[in-house]
Amino acid sequence: MRQGVFWVAIASLSFSVAAEGAEEAAAEAVLASEFIYEQAPYPECHASTIESTAKGLVAAWFGGTREGRADVGIWFARRGESGWSMPKEVANGVPAAKKAGEPDRYPCWNPVLFQAADDPLLLFYKVGPSPSKWWGMVIESSDGGDTWSDPKRLPDGILGPIKNKPVMLSGGTLVCGSSTEEAGWRVHMELTPDLGKTWTKTAPPPGDEPLEVIQPAILTHGDGRLQILCRSKHGKIADAWSSDGGRTWGKLGLTEVPNPNSGIDAVTLADGRHLLVYNPVAPPPGKWGGPRTPLAVALSADGKAWRWVLTLETEPGEYSYPAVIQSDDGVVHITYTWKRQKVKHVALDAGKLAAQ
Repeated sequence: MRQGVFWVAIASLSFSVAAEGAEEAAAEAVLASEFIYEQAPYPECHASTIESTAKGLVAAWFGGTREGRADVGIWFARRGESGWSMPKEVANGVPAAKKAGEPDRYPCWNPVLFQAADDPLLLFYKVGPSPSKWWGMVIESSDGGDTWSDPKRLPDGILGPIKNKPVMLSGGTLVCGSSTEEAGWRVHMELTPDLGKTWTKTAPPPGDEPLEVIQPAILTHGDGRLQILCRSKHGKIADAWSSDGGRTWGKLGLTEVPNPNSGIDAVTLADGRHLLVYNPVAPPPGKWGGPRTPLAVALSADGKAWRWVLTLETEPGEYSYPAVIQSDDGVVHITYTWKRQKVKHVALDAGKLAAQ
């Protein structure tokens, strides 16, 4: 079973709150703010993922000379009682059987960790020259990340969870939010009932107008419906709803939540509320991208009306691509890119946030 017990002294904090008078409540909600590492054998990192295992928190990200370079691999660390372990590379883009004319190594992209109860720890990631030409890969660990299996390529047409964590339904089906970029940005779901042995791919959600969206985050609702929140090129987060476990979807539309064409993540909390981590700014007029600062946390009771409750970063720079989970002890754990130089981890008391 998962464990998420987390003891740590409050580290130096960098946050503010959106609502006047909520500073004290927000400070009480923040349990820790720390870098996963101070130094690494590469200059740039991005696209972190976090999970809770029987051996504690684990995180992964891609790191190398620069995003898209051939030396970019997937790096991994675990948090123990004395802090985070030194990062180690657990996957790279070296072809298993090199073909004539093929490069010696491809860049890696967007790892996603998933720990199912009493099952191996899965690490999905992408390999390829670009997001429009990459393919899905997976490795697994039966010892919480100490050792890993040989890389396995996913079936043609299956990319796996593209950025954000999957959701396991009560019947055992793993629902993965995925997307493609080769012919415009489009989202779809990939479902597997057996942790990756067999797959089903859904059609993209319909819409009144073509929307360019990727990287869906999945929320679960008390009435059994699923909701996806998606990064978009349209200045706002997009969403769609499913009433059949993600197999079919209603219309994709834009919410009122701003999005500067930057990655988001969201999680449904144990108390039924929904938590979103995002850059709460819209692109400048006429642009389809904007600044990736500040980085904020919002809450919603219904997945529709969102309230900005906490700001994690406000300084100039890039604070982006968050990942968020809630461990079994109720603590919310967030990781994100810090200026492309480090991966930062923040732990929050979900009860105190929900009480604001």
